[in-house]
Amino acid sequence: MASRREQIVDYAFGLVAAALPNADVKRNLAKAERIAPGGSVILRDGDPGEPDVDLSPLMYNYTHRIPIELAGYASDIQTREQVLDTMLGAIGAAVAADRGFGGLANFAEVEAATSDDLETMGAEPGRWADTAIVVMYATPDPLN
Repeated sequence: MASRREQIVDYAFGLVAAALPNADVKRNLAKAERIAPGGSVILRDGDPGEPDVDLSPLMYNYTHRIPIELAGYASDIQTREQVLDTMLGAIGAAVAADRGFGGLANFAEVEAATSDDLETMGAEPGRWADTAIVVMYATPDPLN
């Protein structure tokens, strides 16, 4: 069975992929050279950080930040800013609908996004955003 950390990251990946069915969602890849028509998303494993430890019973309490990088172009009906806003809103709604991560976590929330222009020579300008899902969970073993 996968470790709690891996289960949490895998659940976050599935949540983002389901929230953005038209986007190209990948895990831990280098920045994409091309942006898919429905947008591109890279979810990183992130860092669970140093846990708070309860001694009786022994429990490691993590606040795990899972970074997400998004990129998109304007569509026929939305500006590039609106495309990213729609993508970010879908992720936020998915997390809000399942803050317990299917029973794996105590609580999950999303961070506010930062964004900027994405320019590639010879291509239509796009827009990128960085955000993160922050998941609080506990496990009796930091490696499992």
